[in-house]
Amino acid sequence: MVHAVNQTQLKERFPDWRVLYPFRLLVRLFRGLANRVQHPFRRWSLRRRLAGLPTVKHVLILCVGNVCRSPYGAARLVHRAGGSSGDQKGARPGSEPFREEAAGAPLEVRSAGLMGFGNPAPDTARHVAAMRGLNLEDHASQLLTREMVQWADLIVVMDPEQGRTLEGEYGAPARRIAILGDLDPGLPDRRDIPDPLGTSELFFERAYERMDRCLDELFQLIGGAS
Repeated sequence: MVHAVNQTQLKERFPDWRVLYPFRLLVRLFRGLANRVQHPFRRWSLRRRLAGLPTVKHVLILCVGNVCRSPYGAARLVHRAGGSSGDQKGARPGSEPFREEAAGAPLEVRSAGLMGFGNPAPDTARHVAAMRGLNLEDHASQLLTREMVQWADLIVVMDPEQGRTLEGEYGAPARRIAILGDLDPGLPDRRDIPDPLGTSELFFERAYERMDRCLDELFQLIGGAS
């Protein structure tokens, strides 16, 4: 929607607005290169900070609407800790968090969003998650609350803006916030994990594949995996 508005504004101000496309591509390329350069330090810094945290028992995974990325992330982390894909089934707003044993202590994982309540995961999310061994069939979105923020030992977000929102509007300390993409063992050209809502199955697959890589790293750091 924002993209469409920007194009309309460009058409009004610059009749030959298409000539700006090469510059936009250059900006995108520069940002990608900059992120590749900065990513190793970000990854090292976050891994070091997570390794220095006290025992993490409560993990909250956050995205915008809690229908695509964060419910998948919660299901994957529970599955990674040794639970089954069915641990998501029956998860409704206000229900008990998923529980799994990790490093001899219960690891509780919840997911939430910055907007929306009671919404199901879209068909494509459920389908792609099922192909990856996870069950989002009975998921219903939960709206982030201050109580959730206080409950969490660690809050995992999909982009820096969500982290700033947590700090500024919910009082979450920066040391308890982790940008998931910073744990990518590869060299991604962007820091965030884009929202796949409304896109193709391929886009969901790419998003979930990257999330899996990052969540494996996260579990190794907080779950005591060798």
